[in-house]
Amino acid sequence: MKSITVTELAERSNTPLIDVREVHEFAAGHVPGAVNIPMSEIGDRLEELPAESFDVICQAGGRSARVVEALESRGYDATNVEGGTGEWIAQGRDIEVPSA
Repeated sequence: MKSITVTELAERSNTPLIDVREVHEFAAGHVPGAVNIPMSEIGDRLEELPAESFDVICQAGGRSARVVEALESRGYDATNVEGGTGEWIAQGRDIEVPSA
């Protein structure tokens, strides 16, 4: 399984980012540009995944790692973000919070 750090994620510019946290977690704040497809729904929403390579993030890296492993077995080019959104925030990076 391919993995990148939060620092490496911050340096990327055109790689789609899928956030597999639940909707309420995503709404509380997420990496700018991330698209929310919760882990619990991803099997029913495969058509929404990018055709090209993409990154997968969760809160700490565990859920996203499981999702990446499952997607790789289906032929997707997915990369896990180690440390997840929690590490992104811990490094003081900006987050997006959708307006209510």
